[in-house]
Amino acid sequence: MTQPVDADARRAVRPVICYPNDTLPRPDMALYGAARAGARKVSEVIVPAREAACFRADAGQFFRISSVEGPQVGDLNLWNARDLSERFYSGKSRALHGTHLSVGERMWSSFPYLRPMATITGDSLGWYGIDEFGGSVHDVIGTRCDPYTGNLLAGTQYHHCCHSNLTRALADETGLSLAEAERHVHDVLNVFMCTGFTRDTGQYFMKASPVRPGDYLEFFAEIDLLGALSACPGGDCSSEHSSDSAACFPMLIEVFAPDPAALSGWQSPPVNGYDQSHGR
Repeated sequence: MTQPVDADARRAVRPVICYPNDTLPRPDMALYGAARAGARKVSEVIVPAREAACFRADAGQFFRISSVEGPQVGDLNLWNARDLSERFYSGKSRALHGTHLSVGERMWSSFPYLRPMATITGDSLGWYGIDEFGGSVHDVIGTRCDPYTGNLLAGTQYHHCCHSNLTRALADETGLSLAEAERHVHDVLNVFMCTGFTRDTGQYFMKASPVRPGDYLEFFAEIDLLGALSACPGGDCSSEHSSDSAACFPMLIEVFAPDPAALSGWQSPPVNGYDQSHGR
């Protein structure tokens, strides 16, 4: 295709940030830090390799996801524990914060609620930054490995992908049927996963995660949460993400409760204030 004569000028137009986030409500990280310092552990869940498990964290509690035996990435779903229709909105979280999340950034909920569900308060991989390939950790660009795409691309019937893992875990936790639970499974925060987009073709890529045993990502629960985490069958996602041959390891989820007095003045965020009239 022939380029127009002003092709270089068109490419040279400077970008504009779609959603300037300087007016977002700022989390009180000092308050969260002080509350976390005196918090006590109240529960833990081990997520088996190539499986998923659910956990609960009340508003005002902290939860930590850790690598415990080997390099392993996890796919995280969050729901309002009282209303599964309010769930993590990865696309809007990406639009507000960028392709990868870290300390001080938030997991936002779906319409019509659009409020913070969880705030990241600790990240042992915060040192990684953005590498020479454009890769970084904890992405909100990947969708979760799933059996439908596997069937589309390779004709497989693979059931230990993250989508199916999350579906089974949610069904077991809530008593929903698999068909009912699947409707609530959604795009994820890819915990510890190292990803980006290729410079030449713009394709989503993954590479070996830098996570090691002892690394963690920690959150403050802004509302009552039901969570599900899948220990991805790709292990560290260095070569594939739906596999029975990749080295995979369990993951640990711990929940910590601070002294209520340590959160004096804090309130769970209200749902979004838009009146939902939609111009009518």
